[in-house]
Amino acid sequence: MENGEIPENANEHCPGPSSEAAGKSDACQGCPNQEACATAPKGPDPDLVAIAERMATVKHKILILSGKGGVGKSTFSAQLSFALAAKDFQVGLLDIDICGPSIPKMLGLEGQDIHQSNLGWSPVYVESNLGVMSIGFMLPDPDEAVIWRGPRKNGLIKQFLKDVYWGELDFLVVDAPPGTSDEHISIVQFLQATGIDGAIIVTTPQQVSLIDVRKEISFCKKVGVPVLGVVENMSGLCQSLPDFRFLRMTETGEHTDVTEKVIVYMREKAPEMLDLIAASEVFDSSGGGAAKMCSETGVPFLGKVPLDPQLCKAAEEGKSCFADQKCGVSAPALKIIIEKLMTNYWPNEMSVE
Repeated sequence: MENGEIPENANEHCPGPSSEAAGKSDACQGCPNQEACATAPKGPDPDLVAIAERMATVKHKILILSGKGGVGKSTFSAQLSFALAAKDFQVGLLDIDICGPSIPKMLGLEGQDIHQSNLGWSPVYVESNLGVMSIGFMLPDPDEAVIWRGPRKNGLIKQFLKDVYWGELDFLVVDAPPGTSDEHISIVQFLQATGIDGAIIVTTPQQVSLIDVRKEISFCKKVGVPVLGVVENMSGLCQSLPDFRFLRMTETGEHTDVTEKVIVYMREKAPEMLDLIAASEVFDSSGGGAAKMCSETGVPFLGKVPLDPQLCKAAEEGKSCFADQKCGVSAPALKIIIEKLMTNYWPNEMSVE
């Protein structure tokens, strides 16, 4: 337990051997280290000093959170990082989703390794101004499950913050796991002294997701992290009409593909229809969606991003959705949200840009 490190065999929700509650809290009951922690000298964690030194060269730190998994949080983190880097900012993307690290895939960095120098761990770079760090780079087998208790996860997050050499950064984007677990408490605790700009919360429109987003907002208020805003992702399926497949259902329930016939018919009889965008509500938003929830909770609503198959494809291929015109419905929506963030929170950076 040197330097206040949490031992690997500690109980879940261990307060840490340097905490005043060490050996005394309910979480300590039955822990093999309880007596040692209770009698150990207490004091500030020296690693926090090392983290503060590392973060001194980072201007802005943004947490990307979600109440539920599968709402597109990592996709948003990746595309936000791509967009900021395209504006010539120096950007770092830190993936602290220890059990489900998808950032290497979404940045096109699968199979890359972390390298060490005399300055510390080096991020893996997409471009010269976009670096990435993830446990995904450390797994010998990408299919291997990470089965760690909270203390070990927290130890790796701390190591990422104190040992990774980012250099001068304009923005550090932190992609957190869903929920409000040990990783969230740790990242806030480790970064709070250095200043966190705030959190962006990603959700889908239906109530089953928004219920958990309210808990995420409550978490942010309790730990003193400003909520920069909420993004409603997958807000209706949108794509150009010719990109749809058209099917006819037979009496036996089987599907026959009639796409080619429909496209030919439209081209001959109603060519103007080929320029239309078709939209369909996938998730029930009859409760008002994220916009209504933001109004009720007093946090900013940043906007909606449609469910765009082309954006999904860009994420699968590890590409920016802004690189070409393929993400014709999602890229403009994301761009509006990012410009709103820049205007509301970092106007000085826009003037530099």
